[in-house]
Amino acid sequence: MKNKFLPLSSLLVGSFALLSMITITSDQQDSWEVPAEYQNMKNPYAGVVDDEQIGQEIYGIYCQTCHGVKGKGDGINAKLIETSVADFTLASFKNQKDGSIYYKAATGRSDMPSFQTIIPDEEDLWMVINYIKSL
Repeated sequence: MKNKFLPLSSLLVGSFALLSMITITSDQQDSWEVPAEYQNMKNPYAGVVDDEQIGQEIYGIYCQTCHGVKGKGDGINAKLIETSVADFTLASFKNQKDGSIYYKAATGRSDMPSFQTIIPDEEDLWMVINYIKSL
């Protein structure tokens, strides 16, 4: 009789462990400390229409493989890295100030590279940030 409930208890324990990992992943994403100078940085290209779709093009080259086509953190390489991949569609991401996102993209951390040297043109980096916020 006891063995009949073993799979259910295993399922509950497994579900709890998975839920704990999801919570840790979300906390890790939110715990990225950004210096005050970047938190208060204004986006000089806010509201600029990207007619040439520079942001989308650069995103497709450098960001999409991890963050996915729609920015949900489900790109083909997301499973291959150990750290959590940001979901750009979440309110917790979208509520960040542009300067905070700029800092994170420019400096990188862990598996996320620094895009300051990969995308040296500041306007291009801001266009990527504008595109990400539109996802």
